Amino acid sequence: MALAIGIVGLPNVGKSTLFNALTKKSVPAENYPFCTIDPSVGVVAVPDERLYQLAEFSHTKKTIPAAVEFVDIAGLVKGASEGEGLGNQFLAHIRETDAIAQVVRIFEDSNVIHVDGKVDPVSDIETIDLELILADMQTVTKRLGNIEKDVKRGDKGAIQEKAILLRIQEGLEAEKLAREVSLNDEELAILRSMHLLTMKPILYVLNKKAGGKNLDEIKDERYEKLLAYLETRKASFVIVDAGVEHDLSQLEGEEKEMFRAELGVKDDGINDLIKKSYELLGLEVYFTTGEVETRAWTIKKGSTAPIAGMAIHTDFKDKFIRAEVIFWKDLLGVGSFATAREKGMMRIEGKEYIVKDGDVMEFRV
Repeated sequence: MALAIGIVGLPNVGKSTLFNALTKKSVPAENYPFCTIDPSVGVVAVPDERLYQLAEFSHTKKTIPAAVEFVDIAGLVKGASEGEGLGNQFLAHIRETDAIAQVVRIFEDSNVIHVDGKVDPVSDIETIDLELILADMQTVTKRLGNIEKDVKRGDKGAIQEKAILLRIQEGLEAEKLAREVSLNDEELAILRSMHLLTMKPILYVLNKKAGGKNLDEIKDERYEKLLAYLETRKASFVIVDAGVEHDLSQLEGEEKEMFRAELGVKDDGINDLIKKSYELLGLEVYFTTGEVETRAWTIKKGSTAPIAGMAIHTDFKDKFIRAEVIFWKDLLGVGSFATAREKGMMRIEGKEYIVKDGDVMEFRV
């Protein structure tokens, strides 16, 4: 499953530093045929201890984690929707991603100039959101013009689409993101082909800086305003120190943990970012494990067993007969597949089974 998250932000917010830290966690591209070999794309493993416990259990020769593509997108400036700076390139690259990780600077440092001359996280978010909104308004206006002939001749599909687009247009004019407009599943399906930028889920990456004046640490009112803003929008966010994580990415084991302790950085912000990005896209994993390979397979939450099987091979959907399923922890606890079968812990599931995050599966086709 090809999944890409675009890293966006104003100049000098730490976007490229974050991307460089992420790419240190890259996994071999040959395991992921969807991977684009491009210096601005990193295929990053999703941290998951369950996978490695299963690999140890099976004495496996090869372990392949779930992965997410992160794309380093050109920095945005005001006027991007009108082609300012690298605006057209910026917007085109976002359109190709599944979600957005918007890097927001929450530190002051006189050595790192802010493009607007002052650090104001909410203003930074609003600047990027406005450019995305303006770009979507152009897309919606153009589409409305293209379907008008079909509307006039009474085409029911065009009439329905126009009604949806007018609601989206009204929301955008009120400076709402398209995803904040209430739509049912049918309406969302109709709108999906438009690839609107503001329909994409957004994860806000609040970037601090060791040695800088971090707004969260000093309880600055700008940070309190930012938290209130994110809460109002029901937005997901993570806090990272991109610079520290980049430095730490060069280290391993005890040396890495010692350096982290010296800097007073307790959490692995990069791992949190990767996990939250995965959650943002509504994804989960199931596992296959054996002596040859242990692997985490990416699926959409709520997938039935035949749909989940398509992650392995597209034929699994039509040729699916049944699947043997056991929860990963239960398998480790019982000690072997053979014992699990003897104790009746390996369940036989049919086409209607909804796969759960953490299932270990063997498909019969």
